[in-house]
Amino acid sequence: MEFQGRAGDLKLLRQQLRDVAEGRGATRGRAVTVTGRRRVGKSRLIQEFCDRSETPYLVFQATRGRNPAAERADFTAAVTHSGLPGGELVGGLQAGDWNQALRTLALAVPDDTPSIAVLDEVPWLVEQDAEFEGALQTVWDRHLSHKPVLLILVGSDLSVMEALQTYGRPFFGRATTMTVNPLHLADVRTMTGLSAAEAVDALLITGGFPEVLASWPTGTPRSEFLAQSLADPLSPLLVSGELSLLGEFPESTRTRAVLEAVGSGERTFSTIASQAGGGSALPSGTLSPILASLIGKRVLAVDDPLSTKPDTKNRRYRIADPYLRFWLAFLDRGIPLVERGRGDLLLTRIERSWASWRGRAVEPVVRDSLMRQLPDDAWPETEAVGGWWNRQNNPEIDLVGADRAPVARRLHFAGSVKWLDDRPFDRHDYDDLARDAAAVPGASADTPLVAVSRSGAAARLPLVQVWTPEDLVSAWA
Repeated sequence: MEFQGRAGDLKLLRQQLRDVAEGRGATRGRAVTVTGRRRVGKSRLIQEFCDRSETPYLVFQATRGRNPAAERADFTAAVTHSGLPGGELVGGLQAGDWNQALRTLALAVPDDTPSIAVLDEVPWLVEQDAEFEGALQTVWDRHLSHKPVLLILVGSDLSVMEALQTYGRPFFGRATTMTVNPLHLADVRTMTGLSAAEAVDALLITGGFPEVLASWPTGTPRSEFLAQSLADPLSPLLVSGELSLLGEFPESTRTRAVLEAVGSGERTFSTIASQAGGGSALPSGTLSPILASLIGKRVLAVDDPLSTKPDTKNRRYRIADPYLRFWLAFLDRGIPLVERGRGDLLLTRIERSWASWRGRAVEPVVRDSLMRQLPDDAWPETEAVGGWWNRQNNPEIDLVGADRAPVARRLHFAGSVKWLDDRPFDRHDYDDLARDAAAVPGASADTPLVAVSRSGAAARLPLVQVWTPEDLVSAWA
């Protein structure tokens, strides 16, 4: 598969390697932790970077649950055959612990020219052997950091990767952190060859996950892509979600129940507890740590109303990435239909609910895109974009621009998102927005009103600004 996108990520990695080559920094060596959701393309990105670097490198990928002694033996063998200049010097060496194994890497990397060493799935190495972190710190401090090597530590478990860098852990303060996100909206448009509006739909379906996007034939409309994917029980659109969940939560049925509750549209703590608990609501002591874990892993996101008044009682939860949100809403329960050759029935279900589901699912994408653009000349002080709602979700304002979050000093605009195929933002939409915006703490009759619309806006509406699908895509270009 041809590598596409990731220009910004590759640039960051090239800069790290350039710093190593030019000797910039407190030590000759440099360490970088690379995190991101499972199946987001971290390993593919790192491999592409290594291949383009024209620099000797090692890539070692750990195996979950493997015997530590066997893992260390594989590591030393990988060092021997890596192409690092000193690899042949460590051939046949036996490593009794990770300190000895990592010292073989230190022997193999050159003293006077740059090299790259990649340890992939570091959380599994930490899980296998409690001594790994300490050994990594020791060998880095005594040997590797004195050589011009770029050490890249890759892991999908975000909570573990972040913990490696917390105070009191052995490797604290020794690495910079880089997060690999799914492909952004501009990359999605490039890969699919669709219009800006259609590319937003493609992002809502694929989440920007490279494996799913690669299965989208160039220029193929949404409905045709779905029909093709739902006719194949092994299509990436169907299987990637299940594989991702199994990789991150292999045995947690309660976590899966919570995810399914949020994916089905439940947003508040109480409704999630009720839905996930089945016959009886999950106790707060059970649900709270599950939600905290899912937020820590970036699977869930949490939103608070944005206004000049503090409000954490009306917190709302949502699935963080669009693909998993789409998968949980439609595909999870529809896979049995596809397996018995009735993907057409699942497609009918999706089409029946598509407009209403998309109308809410697009809102986080819109806010993220606006945050990429703002502040700008029109809104020079706007550094936060969110939404506002009360306990009854009536009214609910899609967009609030402010000087800061979560509690603003001043609101800059209130707005509405209308993502309809065949109707522009019209006078009725404007009147609703003008009426409802007055309920937002900090808003006044003079607060500017804005809109984001898939189909533009009717003429002569007193909107201060209207953002289009092209504007959203250009924010990521």
